[in-house]
Amino acid sequence: MTKIIGLTGGIGSGKTTVANYFKSYGIPVYIADDEARKIMQSADIMEAIKDLFGADVFENETLNREKLAKIVFNNPESLEKLNGIVHPAVKKHFEQWLLQNLEAPYVIYEAAILFESGRYKDCDIIITVTAPIESRIQRVIKRDNTTRELVLKRINAQWTDEKRISKSDFVIENIAIEPTKLEIDRILKILKIKQKQA
Repeated sequence: MTKIIGLTGGIGSGKTTVANYFKSYGIPVYIADDEARKIMQSADIMEAIKDLFGADVFENETLNREKLAKIVFNNPESLEKLNGIVHPAVKKHFEQWLLQNLEAPYVIYEAAILFESGRYKDCDIIITVTAPIESRIQRVIKRDNTTRELVLKRINAQWTDEKRISKSDFVIENIAIEPTKLEIDRILKILKIKQKQA
């Protein structure tokens, strides 16, 4: 039976880099944040967002993610409402994706809010990726062309590394690419041994 490896970490920790390295070994990878972005463009989800947050978060019928982020990361209740729309749709999409990957011994489910969303309960193994806070901030500012203040709000809306680590089977400290790859290789060896024992 296919095992689900939950891969998580705070914003800017390098989860996607780690996920891509797993992918290079032929392990199917589902990036929940990317799929959520696509799902948020679907007509029914956009309608639900409009009903909750008003037409102001749209420009020319396109969702303005920055405006929406300013609302939800300043108001935990609004974030919870948005997650209530998006998370069930992502869960359903993942379940359909998983059916297409049942021949794989493992799949990776990569999500920033794996614990906060409750999706960790569906995972057999959990890996947390960490990185120094300043590195994370700089990565996100560069990647998303955003402000330090907004990045910190997003970090503060997520679980701390300590809390994630306490519920994880493995931790990858993503400071430099080579040590990170070595750590992933070590985890893969352990998983293969476990697979043979099962």
